[in-house]
Amino acid sequence: MTVPELPTSLSNDEILAIERPHESLMTYYILSSLAAGPFFPFVLVPLYFRYHTMRYRFSEEGVSMQWGVLFRKEINLTFARIQDIHLTSNFLERWLGLARIQIQTASGSSKAEMTIEGIRGFRPLRDFLYSRMRGARGLTGPPTPVSTKMPIADSAAPQTADLGDVAAALREAVFELQEIRRALEHGSKGGRNG
Repeated sequence: MTVPELPTSLSNDEILAIERPHESLMTYYILSSLAAGPFFPFVLVPLYFRYHTMRYRFSEEGVSMQWGVLFRKEINLTFARIQDIHLTSNFLERWLGLARIQIQTASGSSKAEMTIEGIRGFRPLRDFLYSRMRGARGLTGPPTPVSTKMPIADSAAPQTADLGDVAAALREAVFELQEIRRALEHGSKGGRNG
């Protein structure tokens, strides 16, 4: 079997008309549930109902997703709330011409608020979401180029730092703050006597 031909562009009307995942998603669910060996029916049944009840709604204001039979779940996101968009796919998904579009918000959770799966035109959809996200923030046009060097204020001599170094320092600071938080939480739980 060859890799399916993926749509390279979709019009806004075609994107706004997307309501259901592509049938390749069910194939992906079946093949991935086979990895559970003899327990595959227990893995496949919830995925079967997820596929058949999954609905998307794209509008000028945002995107919504719903699924479920016994436990119905619905997620509504406005474009203004979207902070980041990621495309992820494993080997099997790429083989089937699928990818997951993970949408993150500023909710404080490290995982995606919404994961759109089973869409063949995932790149045009990602670009559509990204352009709407930028438009909701008042940013228009293509992204402005960013310099990879940043001046550092110093009285002695002008210096520059690579943004990668700055990002690494920020990650280290976040890690240290998380460690301090854990220590404080641990100390407040263990230090109380009454």
